[in-house]
Formats: sequence, structure tokens, C-alpha cells
Amino acid sequence: MEWGLGAAGVAVGLLIAVVTAPVGVSGAVFLLPVQLSVFGVPSPAVTPTNLLYNVVAGPGALLRHRRDGSLRGPLVRRLVMGTLPGVVLGAVIRVFALPGPHVFRLLIAALMLPLGIWLIARTLRPAHVERPRSEPAPRTVTGLALAVGVIGGIYGIGGGSILGPVLAGRGVPVARVAPAALACTFATSVVGASAYAILSLVRSGSVSPDWSLGLACGLGGLIGSYLGARLQPRLPETLLRLLLGTLAATLGALYAVDALS
Repeated sequence: MEWGLGAAGVAVGLLIAVVTAPVGVSGAVFLLPVQLSVFGVPSPAVTPTNLLYNVVAGPGALLRHRRDGSLRGPLVRRLVMGTLPGVVLGAVIRVFALPGPHVFRLLIAALMLPLGIWLIARTLRPAHVERPRSEPAPRTVTGLALAVGVIGGIYGIGGGSILGPVLAGRGVPVARVAPAALACTFATSVVGASAYAILSLVRSGSVSPDWSLGLACGLGGLIGSYLGARLQPRLPETLLRLLLGTLAATLGALYAVDALS
């Protein structure tokens, strides 16, 4: 890999992680269109490359959250237990059934655009007309994590970009959602990347990750995620929820335009 491309990967990974880490999103879902449109990574290699990015970038934010004790608690365990089996199933589906990126873009657009708008609307609703929101039941959280794990295994997005807006919209504080979603993303990415490495031995084509690009972007993400996690406690809950909703809606809109163009 050329030095210019490597430097661009580091810069992109750092910028994405700084913005997304405070709300529990690794940023891999925003890295995916950059891989396809800018770096020219072939499909389905974009998925394991995204997972590699998560594996390298994840410890930055997790180290910061571990120091303040926010990785403890049942929410982290439920999300990880639900997503781990799902990501293996998703990897198998991606390699053998869904090699093309077009369906992925449509699905992400249909999911993330209304989800982001919904979260923004709930956040901006005046307090005197907003009904109290109850957090989802443990079984609901585990089931959601399982479904998100399958999606993450198919498209290499880790799951935080979906779990974050859903849980925050159901009333879970972003300060609790962020470390749990990032821990879930890291665990599933390790398992998912391993699954793709094994599948590359029995399947021809671009199944293995672009190692040099994934490591370069991950290095930038490692630094950016640590900085973003340090920034998170200094931001008010309302701002974090609006940022999370804006990221989700922006992502959905970008993918909708890309899929329909």
C-alpha cells in the first residue's frame, strides 16, 4: 500500500472515530462507503475489512471506559451474548448468499433514516408532553442483539450504529449505551473477522480483508476512539442523543442516494 493511501486511511479512521465514539458507534458503518467509493475495496472484502478496523480501533475507547468502570453491568453482557452467535451466522450468509453491496445499501437506508429521525424527534419533544419511557426488557435486549449480530456479520458494521439509536430511543441513557455498544462491537468484530478468515479458506474470491487498509484505518480509529470516549462525559445527554440521531439519519440518507443513483 502506498504511503499516501495509508495516511488517508489513518486520517479517515481518526476523524470518524472522534465523532462517533462518544455515542457508542465505532464508525465502521461510515467507513464502508468510503471503502467502496474512495478506496475501491471489492465486495465482499469490505465486510471483513470493516471488522478488522473495529478490532484495531475498539480498544482505544474501551480502555477509557474501563478506567471509569462503565463497562460493568448487565447491559454489556446481554449485548455481547446476543450478538456473538448472530455475527457468525451473518458471515456465512454474506459469503454464500449476499455477495453484492446494492441490497445492503437499500436495507441500511430503510432502517437508519427513519430510526435517526425518530430519535431526533423524541429528543426534541418538549418534556411536558413526553411520556415516561421504560427501558426494554432483558429478553428484548438479547433478541435485538442477536438480530443486530446477524446484520453486523453480513455487513461488517459491528452493530453499535443500530443498537445505539434503538436503545437510546427506548430511554436508556447514552452514557450507558455507548460503552456497552462499543464493547459489543469489539467482541463481535473479533469473532466476525475470525469467521471470515476461516471462510476465505473454503471460498474463492475477495473474502479476506484488505489488511493494509484495515490496519491503517484502525490505527486512526484507535486514537480517535480514545479521544471520543474522553470527550463523551463532557457532553450533555440531549446533545449526545441528537448527535446519535443525526448520525443515523445522515447515514440512511447517504445510502439511499447511493443506492438509487
